[in-house]
Amino acid sequence: MKRPCMPTPDPTAFIKANLPISPVPSIPEILLHTPGPASGLWRLAGRREPDPPPYWAYPWAGGAVLARHLLDRPEMVTGRRVLDLGAGSGLVAIAAAKAGAATVAAVDIDANAIAGLNAAINGVNILAWAADIIGEPPPATDLLVVGDLFYNPSLALRVMAFLRRCQSSGIEVLIGDPERAYLPQGELSRIATHAVADFGGGTSGGGVPAGVFVLAGNG
Repeated sequence: MKRPCMPTPDPTAFIKANLPISPVPSIPEILLHTPGPASGLWRLAGRREPDPPPYWAYPWAGGAVLARHLLDRPEMVTGRRVLDLGAGSGLVAIAAAKAGAATVAAVDIDANAIAGLNAAINGVNILAWAADIIGEPPPATDLLVVGDLFYNPSLALRVMAFLRRCQSSGIEVLIGDPERAYLPQGELSRIATHAVADFGGGTSGGGVPAGVFVLAGNG
């Protein structure tokens, strides 16, 4: 017999009630709604309990390294328009806003992504919306930041093609990644490395070395 589907809770109310606010490992300047073992994120996502949790709920190493880099080097974003692609928790977008960006946008394909809620608890303004823009023309921005979008082979190809179009239109691109399997390192140049925490990386307290990259021929 097919089990009845559980009603999907209101995302904002659910997140505020079940994801406590805590500082980000390696980036104490930023607070995020952070899920724990009892958060029940599978209910918000409309999934069964054994299913993996949604990616947007966690700060991953690629976003963490970009956030750390921008906070340490605010001149990279001060007065500029910044767009965080695949924003998820909004960590990179929040860092850009704190570092002095003129405007910050955060886009993710999942409508439950919590960039907007996390921006509010950090006292910054970002424009957050749900969309898949990598098949569209380059956005109106000065800097595109991309954290941890090279975890899937077909997605990696689509993302890279989009980033090349953005580069050709004059947009600067920054990529953060801990060298996951589908990161096209031959097409990138590393400009920095930071040790940051990565979701699923264990509880030893140590960080993983993650890189900040630009597209080859871009800066």
